[in-house]
Amino acid sequence: MGVWSCMYLIVMCTWMVFGKPTVKKDRVHHDPELSKQQHEDNQSHQYDHEAFLGREEATTFDQLTPEESKERLGKIVNRIDGDNDGYVTTAELKAWIKRVQKRYVYENVAKVWSDYDLNKDNHISWDEYKKATYGYYLANPEEFEDSNDQFSFKKMLPRDERRFKAADLDGDLTASRDEFTAFLHPEEFEHMKDIVVLETLEDIDKNGDGFVDEDEYIADMFAHEEGGPEPDWVGTERDQFSDFRDLNKDGKMDKEEIRRWILPEDYDHAQAEARHLVYESDVDKDQMLTKEEILDNWNMFVGSQATNYGEDLTRDHDEL
Repeated sequence: MGVWSCMYLIVMCTWMVFGKPTVKKDRVHHDPELSKQQHEDNQSHQYDHEAFLGREEATTFDQLTPEESKERLGKIVNRIDGDNDGYVTTAELKAWIKRVQKRYVYENVAKVWSDYDLNKDNHISWDEYKKATYGYYLANPEEFEDSNDQFSFKKMLPRDERRFKAADLDGDLTASRDEFTAFLHPEEFEHMKDIVVLETLEDIDKNGDGFVDEDEYIADMFAHEEGGPEPDWVGTERDQFSDFRDLNKDGKMDKEEIRRWILPEDYDHAQAEARHLVYESDVDKDQMLTKEEILDNWNMFVGSQATNYGEDLTRDHDEL
């Protein structure tokens, strides 16, 4: 099945699923938990292992000897030290932890990368993406003139172009793997948050006034049938709108209020864990870690267990 065919099916399925939703739609984005384990200072350090390596990788750590684990950890440290200055800062460690916890995002991009990288140069240009996704539509517009598809594809194309340009940090209309990941999963990247807010507003704002009123807010979650009763949760959401969504009490949500709704400022678990790892391993108390300091405290980072992540380091593993 071609990329366009997949795109068409996605659009059709979206209409079928969300045309009359029967359950509450949740637009709020939260960072994933670092671990299901409690964060306690104990001999196992299981929370730290899962935060640093990812849950699945941490569970397979018992396959390596301590020497092998330290060797793998050393390779990981080299990757965390992004500027290659010999020190791992809290910021670098935080960035690594966030990346590990979002591994599924990078794995998803890796699976579809070849569908869009048409010239196989390990970059995806806007023209390549447009051709792969909208090529059939652009080449055969007459087939869409009398259908809802025409409106949807006409709307989706400029929206995708706007998002692509936002993800394209260097402005060359060509996406690296990180930039394309930000394009496909904008909710996971800080510099894409404005696009997430804008697209949410456009989805819900049916009267086009640039705001989301209470009826639009409810309609996004519940398709009310004329004469039919509203579920109890709809009444609760109406109260939520007036009490917590519409902060300035003008009867509608603006972009900033939408941002606070869908992108709440949660407790930053990655930041807390990065600070914890640095505090526990920073022997000279300079607020940075050398490779030696990390390897000396290797048990906290990886323990005496093994990981298939270590095996991944020997392969081309671009999604991380």
